[in-house]
Amino acid sequence: MTDLANRIDQGRGAEPADIVLRGGQIFDVITGEMLSGDVAIHGDTIVGTCDSYQGQKVIDVTGLTLVPGFIDTHLHIESSLITPFEFDRCVAPRGVTTAICDPHEIANVLGVPGIQYFLDAASRTVMDIRVQLSSCVPSTDMETAGAEISAADLIPLMDHPQVIGLAEFMNYPGVIHRDPGCMAKLEAFTGRHIDGHAPQLSGRDLNAYIAAGIRTEHEATTTAEAREKLQKGLRILIREGSVSKDLDALLPLLTERTASYMCLCTDDRNPLDIAEYGHLDYMIRTAIARATPPVAAYRAASLSAAEAFGLKDRGLIAPGKRADIVALGSLEACDAQMVFCAGVQAIDTAFAARQTIPPIGRDSVQAPPITPQMFRTAGNSPRSDVIGILPGKIITEHLREDIPITDGDKRPDSARDLAKIAVIERHGRNGNTATGFVRGFGLRAGAIASTVCHDHHNIAVVGMDYDDMALAARRLTQIEGGFVVVRAGRILAELSLPVAGLMSLLSFEEVKEALVDLRAAARSLGVTLEEPFLQLAFLALPVIPALKITDRGMVDVLKFEIIPG
Repeated sequence: MTDLANRIDQGRGAEPADIVLRGGQIFDVITGEMLSGDVAIHGDTIVGTCDSYQGQKVIDVTGLTLVPGFIDTHLHIESSLITPFEFDRCVAPRGVTTAICDPHEIANVLGVPGIQYFLDAASRTVMDIRVQLSSCVPSTDMETAGAEISAADLIPLMDHPQVIGLAEFMNYPGVIHRDPGCMAKLEAFTGRHIDGHAPQLSGRDLNAYIAAGIRTEHEATTTAEAREKLQKGLRILIREGSVSKDLDALLPLLTERTASYMCLCTDDRNPLDIAEYGHLDYMIRTAIARATPPVAAYRAASLSAAEAFGLKDRGLIAPGKRADIVALGSLEACDAQMVFCAGVQAIDTAFAARQTIPPIGRDSVQAPPITPQMFRTAGNSPRSDVIGILPGKIITEHLREDIPITDGDKRPDSARDLAKIAVIERHGRNGNTATGFVRGFGLRAGAIASTVCHDHHNIAVVGMDYDDMALAARRLTQIEGGFVVVRAGRILAELSLPVAGLMSLLSFEEVKEALVDLRAAARSLGVTLEEPFLQLAFLALPVIPALKITDRGMVDVLKFEIIPG
């Protein structure tokens, strides 16, 4: 008998279903009603609901509420600091059954082989990882990445079964002004899903950007911005990452009326935040606690996400849909008790049965010799551009301060919360170094350094002492990348990220504990930011307003140009 015939017979009840979930109630994310009856599953597909079924295996879900599996509509798994396999083990038990990822972090270090690594991993995980092909490697021409990816590089990967489209198009000026490289990628993906990235874009420029074929957008940070984008047909992906936290700002817009065009995403979230707060489950229970109707929250997390990305086989607990099911203690708590990914329960035995693949990108940190003198900032005027951190945001302020010149150098000043920041090219391409100033860390001494440095992933270091900054940056080469905290010539804490300088080979539990130590070490330096390491990483991303820094210098993002030194 064919698989199709088996599905039909099991749906009719003519044959016992492979699995029956019995005793729970189904939350219908279309009507908002609670439905009674069993859920019958054949293989990876739901074949029956709202009736009684016999099963070869019956699982008791009495007292639990069944909802469709959650879909994270935009994230960079590399920002979780763990491999795709550990990410799978970390978030699938929390109800995430589909993750739509953009591997542009590893692609900026390794190029197409980095994307291929994710495609190979995605076919082996318990959860379904879908890959959007990285559109902007590098994100602009104002930084030095480890690779460049053209339309010709992406076209051979377009029809891979795990590929879902073209990832966030960050170079929105390149789209609006018809840059040839941007046009080639957009034309290659015409008719396919193209994800957006256009912070604060509005009016005719937004119209032009959407007209290029952009369908989804996760950079809205205010209700006014999100409303305009919704009114112009963009599906809004509400983001709640470790640094950029937009949930509270956008929740007033998430209603039963708008939920069909709104989704949830994490973008960049580390295992410490996942352990302490949660993942999409945190977003859902927070939304409900803030008076969002449960049907709106759960629809955004499942059906709306599936529809936005053309995944017609999921998003509902209904016959013919993929058996992605989360069994909750309650809708309000969003506390996953059981999770099924395509009919496979996300438990230790399922994770142990996966075929894994070897890591790639070892020894990728090839920085030039680093000395304390590299962090000096020359100038002939005290007037200085300063990056102003906005806690909970990846957008920044463009501040200007008078910083005195002493012995030809502008020095950091803890009393004014003016730390020195530097970016050092680490791909072995040119050895560039740029320095500047940042306000908002609260540093009083020492230095912190990282190779997680969006999106080029060079070395970023911020500090009050040049010797400590040099030690922290040098240490990153020795440990193949990662995070380091230094004070008075002593390394206080570190985490090695040897997979392209981005991901650990440790378990997510071990990474979480290392992050606890790193956070404590940073606070001992005076750091007041909740997540200083990813905050540091985003200070180097020259597509997010208003002022950033790359290895080529300070970048005025609003003008899309490097500020003359």
